[in-house]
Amino acid sequence: MHKQRGVVVYTVSPFRQRGSKAIIRGWLFNGYRRLAAQVPYWIVPFALGYGTYTWAKSRDAWQNSKAGHIALGGHH
Repeated sequence: MHKQRGVVVYTVSPFRQRGSKAIIRGWLFNGYRRLAAQVPYWIVPFALGYGTYTWAKSRDAWQNSKAGHIALGGHH
């Protein structure tokens, strides 16, 4: 077989072909550890946001109720 000019052929070494062999198994342990380490950083803001949302929703429902109107000095 003669080499041709301008034709480039790429091959992958047999030692590098199975580079992602244990990617799923590695993620199960290392990925879980990394995600678990981040839980304090996202659970606190999520809890504060959810608490604020539920408080505001219940307060809005109360303010728009008959009891809320009476308590706030308005009329219904």
